[in-house]
Amino acid sequence: MADVRLEPMTETDFATYRETAEEDYAQQVAESGAMSLAEAREKATADFVRLLPGGLSSPDQFFWLAHADDVEVGMIWLNIAAQKAYIFDIVVREDQRRHGYGRAIMRAAEDVCRTRGVTSIGLNVFAQNAGARKLYEQEGYETTSLQMRKLL
Repeated sequence: MADVRLEPMTETDFATYRETAEEDYAQQVAESGAMSLAEAREKATADFVRLLPGGLSSPDQFFWLAHADDVEVGMIWLNIAAQKAYIFDIVVREDQRRHGYGRAIMRAAEDVCRTRGVTSIGLNVFAQNAGARKLYEQEGYETTSLQMRKLL
């Protein structure tokens, strides 16, 4: 399996991440069919403002870049509060996919969480993201909620 180390994002790293993160999130929400792209963009903006009032230094929010040797392969954003963590975003760079880095990033984040006394990690995955769902299930994540709909 791939091996990665997590390094805290700098302000410059965070600014680069923010350039695309909100729009990427809005696109995923819209692709899920939950709302139009315009509504999803409004939701994404509101969510980011609420979750990150202080940007990189927002309380309980942690951003790490993942490196394999000297190559940046991805990133992870975790909320850690009390004994619970929540993965808000995990990204493997497109040119680094299919090498086990997603799994390695998740396991490195679990190690960080264990050292902080975290006893559970949650996340959300959109139904259309079959690859991510499969990875999360293989890593022991269980479904805790399921939303369904029927288009008329």
